[in-house]
Amino acid sequence: MHAFKLVRNVLSTCVALLAIISPAAMATAQTPSPHGTKTVLLIHGAWADGSSWSKVIPLLEAKGLHVVSVQIPLTSFADDVAATQRAIALEDGPVLLVGHSYGGAVITEAGNAPNVVGLVYIAAFAPEAGESLGEIAQAAPPPAGAVNVAPDSDGLVWINPAKFRESFCQDLSADEALVMAVTQKAPVGSAFGNKVTAPAWKSKPSWYQISSEDRMIHPDNQKRMSARLGARKVITLDAGHASLASRPREVTALIDEAARSLG
Repeated sequence: MHAFKLVRNVLSTCVALLAIISPAAMATAQTPSPHGTKTVLLIHGAWADGSSWSKVIPLLEAKGLHVVSVQIPLTSFADDVAATQRAIALEDGPVLLVGHSYGGAVITEAGNAPNVVGLVYIAAFAPEAGESLGEIAQAAPPPAGAVNVAPDSDGLVWINPAKFRESFCQDLSADEALVMAVTQKAPVGSAFGNKVTAPAWKSKPSWYQISSEDRMIHPDNQKRMSARLGARKVITLDAGHASLASRPREVTALIDEAARSLG
């Protein structure tokens, strides 16, 4: 009897909370955006998590965009695509996908959902059908940071923390780079061998930001990938790989331009 009363009390509390929260949540969901694109989904890359967009998120929200930073697990390419697809499915309006680094491959595969209206690549992989990230990497000279990347005994790939700043984000402050280094989220190495099946950029408009000082994805590869996308706009920033952190205003401007053009 005591257990029954406890469960009943918990359920009553949940119902009361829903009664308070739901109207506010519904009002927020129904608030129209000044853009045609209601939601921007941000997909982080390898050695990072959703907080890597911390400088971009408030700038996008200030422009009237609803922003969701998806936490992909980096446990497999299929898992990362599935996490992104679930996030897309939660939105009841048009979605603009934005991917950084490895996240570009994820949005390329996940972006075929009918409510995805465009793709923005930030110093990112944009594979062709049947192409893996490993194959893309071999199409250009090894980037300078590659020598500082190594797998552990479980198949997870890490950047040497002592070399993280010079490899990943040389244009950030020492303190910012330190935080990134000690919080890096290692991807499973097998994800770099998985092949994209149906690239969304073949049927959806795209935008691309090249980092000319990138030490993780060779700039020549970024130029090659952005060219074959037929992107509506390509910009080049004199930035390292983590341009979303070192050049957030320029990255935000590109995303906002894409969102506005899709209105």
